[in-house]
Amino acid sequence: MTKPRFITFEGIDGSGKSTQSRLFADALRAQGTDVVLTREPGGSPGAEEIRQLVLTGDPDRWSAETEILLFTASRRDHLEKTISPALEAGKTVVSDRFADSTRVYQGATRGDLRGMVDRLHELMIGREPDLTFIIDMDPATALQRGLARKSGEDRFEDFGLPFQETLRHGFLALAHAQPDRCVLIDGNRTPDQIASEIAAYA
Repeated sequence: MTKPRFITFEGIDGSGKSTQSRLFADALRAQGTDVVLTREPGGSPGAEEIRQLVLTGDPDRWSAETEILLFTASRRDHLEKTISPALEAGKTVVSDRFADSTRVYQGATRGDLRGMVDRLHELMIGREPDLTFIIDMDPATALQRGLARKSGEDRFEDFGLPFQETLRHGFLALAHAQPDRCVLIDGNRTPDQIASEIAAYA
């Protein structure tokens, strides 16, 4: 019996995480793996309510400190209600974002609050993925793609290109700091080409 894994997808807005997490979950299911596909912020009823608070509205709606608390509350509910029960039931969990996003978005870009993010994570979450794919791509292209979706959840895209460029460097630094867990994927290719590379890890 295959050991259940917790696998996450990370990257800047518009980098293709949602598409690739879905395609990877499909590839795992094709091999007979029982998969729960989820996302952050969200992934449980309470966390989805918090998602609306943090992804909509004016870019300056929340301070960085408040964002950290909201994302941590969302993640805690997601962990309690979705991720932990699935793993305990022997299922593999594939999540579009997890704690690395908070480390980069709030910890590295909104006033150097990484220490606060790490302390809260240790206190309230205490879990890391088994494997993380970081999709790296050109920030200008990703931003254009993200805004074109017109999802209404574009508060972070509204911070503009310099913010996305800072995010990209944050994710690259994370990938280099944790090579045992993180796999850096070139996102400047077609979705099928990217999915083909990632499928090797199924």
